[in-house]
Formats: sequence, C-alpha cells, structure tokens
Amino acid sequence: RAKEIKTKLGTLLQKPDSAIDFIIPYPEKPEKPPKAQKPSPEEALQWRDSLEKLLQNPYGLASFRSFLRSEFSEENAEFWVACEDYKKTKSPVKMAEKAKKIYEEFIQTEAPKEVNIDHFTKAVTTKNLVEPSPSSFDMAQKRIFALMEKDSLPRFVRSEFYQELIK
Repeated sequence: RAKEIKTKLGTLLQKPDSAIDFIIPYPEKPEKPPKAQKPSPEEALQWRDSLEKLLQNPYGLASFRSFLRSEFSEENAEFWVACEDYKKTKSPVKMAEKAKKIYEEFIQTEAPKEVNIDHFTKAVTTKNLVEPSPSSFDMAQKRIFALMEKDSLPRFVRSEFYQELIK
C-alpha cells in the first residue's frame, strides 16, 4: 500500500516536459462597451410612446433596466435582451446552448428569473425548443414585450429616472 502511494506521488512530482504545462490560460479581459450616449430630451420623449425605441437605444435600455432593477422586476428586460441575442446566433450548436440557458433561466417553472407567461405560451415555447430555431422564443418574447409595454413602461415614464432624462 505504501509502495503504491509512493509511486503515485512520484508520478505527480515529476518535472514537466516543458514550461507549456505551467501556463494557465487566462481569458483576455473583455473590452468594455463604449459608453452609451445620453439622449437628447427630445429623443427620450419618444420613449413614452415606443417601448421598441426605448429598447433599441443603448442608454434607454440601460436606464429602463436600472429602473426595473430598482423595482425588483428586471427579469422581463433581461429575457427580452437574451432573446434578441439568441435570434442573432448562427451556429446551431451555440443556438441550442443559448436556448437551454434561456429556458433554464427564464422559462422553466421555478427558474431563477422566471418570467410571467401563461401556461399555453410556456408549452409552445418548450415544444419549440425540441429543435431550436431563431423563432423558438418569439411567442414568449412578444408576451413579455406586451407586458412591459402595458405595465413597466408607464411606471418608467412616471419615474424620476425618466423625468431626469427629459429635462
């Protein structure tokens, strides 16, 4: 038994063939995205009537997400952003990985950031994920967009976050 342990230790303590064995790969630091340009008050005013314009503007999206975070309801915006990113994915392998991640994070029952969608929409979305395609989350994304438009956007427009932008 002691001889067996000595042999194993000896193997572990042997010098590596080259210094390559010591190199630990560190991912490069991701570049910070450029700072989003603060919109003009006129541009920000357009967001009152168009959630789409708000979400397409990097500063608007960041402001909206901050507001939702302050209300503990940012999962809807996060889901919408994840779906937009998912739709741009070309590789079927990456698409399947992202679909699984989105499902586990936002769709499945008791998900950490479960979005509020009806049973039918959840069932259709789950069925769509058998063979992931760019449109797999379309129905759920449309439901969440409508919910944000009807519920979150009016609250955002009345918030101090938004009022500061239109001054």
